[in-house]
Amino acid sequence: MPYTTDDLRIKEIRELTPPSYLIREFPCGQLASSTVHIARHSAHDIIHGKDDRLLVIVGPCSIHDPAAAEEYAEKLAELRRHFADDLEIIMRVYFEKPRTTIGWKGLINDPDLDCSFHINHGLRLARELLLTINELGVPAGTEYLDMITPQYIADLISWGAIGARTTESQVHRELASGLSCPVGFKNGTDGNVKIAIDAIKAAANEHVFLSVTKGGHSAIVVTGGNEDCHVILRGGKAPNYDAESVAKVCEALKAAGLPPSVMIDASHSNSHKKHKEQIDVVDSICKQIGDGSYNIMGVMIESNLVEGNQPLVKGKEKELKYGQSITDACIGWDDTVKVITSLAHAVRDRRERNR
Repeated sequence: MPYTTDDLRIKEIRELTPPSYLIREFPCGQLASSTVHIARHSAHDIIHGKDDRLLVIVGPCSIHDPAAAEEYAEKLAELRRHFADDLEIIMRVYFEKPRTTIGWKGLINDPDLDCSFHINHGLRLARELLLTINELGVPAGTEYLDMITPQYIADLISWGAIGARTTESQVHRELASGLSCPVGFKNGTDGNVKIAIDAIKAAANEHVFLSVTKGGHSAIVVTGGNEDCHVILRGGKAPNYDAESVAKVCEALKAAGLPPSVMIDASHSNSHKKHKEQIDVVDSICKQIGDGSYNIMGVMIESNLVEGNQPLVKGKEKELKYGQSITDACIGWDDTVKVITSLAHAVRDRRERNR
């Protein structure tokens, strides 16, 4: 009798709702599709130096409460309108969180925050929220972690990120080559920027990989390549947002035949993982831009309604403070307004200087 050799460590396999079901329930209509279309084209022009505005990805470290996220989007819509001539503001709407070991993996994976892992419900919440945010006129940006989730939400995403832990991954480079939105690749957690440059070059080419159709069937995907990819500097063993570090990376990009400009992540290793230090990072970015530099095309900021963060304690999910992160600490709304205003002024100063 043959030995059992398959699924030895699998406890359960549950069916996933096909993407087409959720797309029918929450269709991307005229208003939402217009928001996405315009933001993607604006991001393309900024990445390729055709638009002198700054691309600003700002929002919570992760989304755990759709109501708070919607309120944040309503506030951001006002800032977006006010600074439209200087900034292309896209809301950071992250539903999936990469983990070094274990921890809450995001709204899609565990929407009830209690390790119940109602992923079908999480996907539904994610698409519904993205539709709401886009209908407010606010474009959304997110990090992509797997090859299946994009089929549920990618039509509502204006900008995507591949994180520091996955930039070197072949499947994520293949995924980026087929995404309809611009994509930023972060440098490695050790500060290695070459892997991000290599990722951009790889994603610009055609690839063939395995994924699923909108109907939920296993499929072979053939991509056309994505020319709208860029580097995100997030720090490593040391910060890398200073003018010297930025210039060095831009030289490497130029040598690789790529647009010589970068996005800077004001959080993570650039802020020593201290949320208030994001303000110092933005101050440096503003000085570089205000002094006339075009080496910086974008900035990423972790921001929420309420400053700081809070622990997610099992059994106390209903006691969480409204509008405060349960993952990385964020700056609060008042500081968000200040840094956004500073960035807009820096863009204006650059225009004046380069007239």
